[in-house]
Amino acid sequence: MTLTKNLFCFLIFIITMIGFPADSQRNIKSESRKKVIFIASVDSHPKGQHEYNGGISFLAQKLKQAMPDIDTAVFHNGWPKNPNALQDASTIVIFSEGAQGHIIIPHLSEIENLMNKGTGLVMLHFTLEIPKGPDADKVRDLVGGYFETDWSVNPFWTPDVKKLPHHPTTNGVKPFAVQDEWYYHIRFVKDMKNITPILEVLPPDSTLSRPEGTHTNNQFVKEAVLKNKEPQIIAWAYERPAGGSGFGFTGGHTHANWKNDNFRMLVLNSILWTARIKVPKNGIRTKTPELEELDKLTKPVQ
Repeated sequence: MTLTKNLFCFLIFIITMIGFPADSQRNIKSESRKKVIFIASVDSHPKGQHEYNGGISFLAQKLKQAMPDIDTAVFHNGWPKNPNALQDASTIVIFSEGAQGHIIIPHLSEIENLMNKGTGLVMLHFTLEIPKGPDADKVRDLVGGYFETDWSVNPFWTPDVKKLPHHPTTNGVKPFAVQDEWYYHIRFVKDMKNITPILEVLPPDSTLSRPEGTHTNNQFVKEAVLKNKEPQIIAWAYERPAGGSGFGFTGGHTHANWKNDNFRMLVLNSILWTARIKVPKNGIRTKTPELEELDKLTKPVQ
């Protein structure tokens, strides 16, 4: 009786497997893996600055070394030409030119559709500057905030971060001080809803010593910093009300700063977090790069 029962169960298993489409099996396998998409625009600025292509190559390499089971795809010098390239992304990391001609603007509908399905979004440095208007509002709602001209400013300074919040993106990260072009006085979502400040510090008065201008100084930031002494958020985590998450990081102007272990770990952690991957307790630990390694990922001297 037992033999007959076992044989019956075996036959049912075989019939089920034969009738189970191979494509469905592949879909289950693919859905269980996480994929990080990196997108860079054409580079700008002198060598060693705004190294979008070298920056995403570096981050993808470090992520893959630390987390080999994660799939990565890197797109240099522009948006992927394949319209299906982003469909299986767990999160998308963009490092690009901002302002007019922003790489994301022509693809906002595509990005919004992906974000509505829970895809994460990481935006670095100049990527966060979006021309004021409806497009900027849409991006703000995806990543939590953006650089708004005549509101935000872009000084070079060294924020001395003394304390970090308890958050997956800060796992293993120690307070650090790195000179960079750290944007601040960011235009955030209303009431800062679902925003977690990750790097927050009161900028020194010297960061507002430049004349008023679209990127340099304005009455609103002076009131906030010089008069009210309000600490400024220069990196943040955002949980979208409809699901999914975003991370904004205003540093990244200077390519050599990837050499700083905590600077680098914070960004790598944020990629995992937005991809809904558990961040290791001690963060993503990667070997400190030599300057020669970083230099190989910079644009040639013109």
